[in-house]
Amino acid sequence: MTETNDQLAAGKRDLKLYLQDARDAVVWKLAGLSEYDARRPLTPTGTNLLGLVKHLTGAEAVYFGATFGRPFEGGPGLWVAGGAEPNADLWARPEEGREALLDGYRRVWAHADATIDALPLDAVGEVPWPPHSRLTLGRVLLHVVAETHRHAGHADLVRELVDGGTGLRPDGALLPEGDADWWAAHRRTVERAAREAAAAAGEHLPS
Repeated sequence: MTETNDQLAAGKRDLKLYLQDARDAVVWKLAGLSEYDARRPLTPTGTNLLGLVKHLTGAEAVYFGATFGRPFEGGPGLWVAGGAEPNADLWARPEEGREALLDGYRRVWAHADATIDALPLDAVGEVPWPPHSRLTLGRVLLHVVAETHRHAGHADLVRELVDGGTGLRPDGALLPEGDADWWAAHRRTVERAAREAAAAAGEHLPS
């Protein structure tokens, strides 16, 4: 039994570590940007950096707060608030300050971590929107880790479109070293390979 408890504790620590890695990556993607670049939409569906922070704040507030009867004070109601416009949690209004939103995200981390530490992984909560699924803390934690890493990937692409910034961390680790000319040549190589594959498949591409 002791070994099992130790394994569960280690699993919880690992999940928290992966969650915090993703949280940190999302936040640093806003570092050094202007108000416009932190907020502007870079995809046809409006994906933007500060909106991702706002969305993830609400996700943690709900999943680690209301779901387990531990409401996060001052947290956005997001999906459970009646009458909210579609995608209200995925962009920042002009009056919503960047630092205030980032502070809210960090505060919800502390609240979420307290919930994770206080409850066993088999504790059951109820998600407060239809169909009001009853989920264990372990299932919720795994979901939020996956969701946060998914949105960290969105943030990677948005930041690269803003100013070319890349990498998991500020030092750009995990990417090959190369200057702008090297990356331009690499992109041409990838484009050429895509066109050759398309031609082999009989597809017609614009010149």
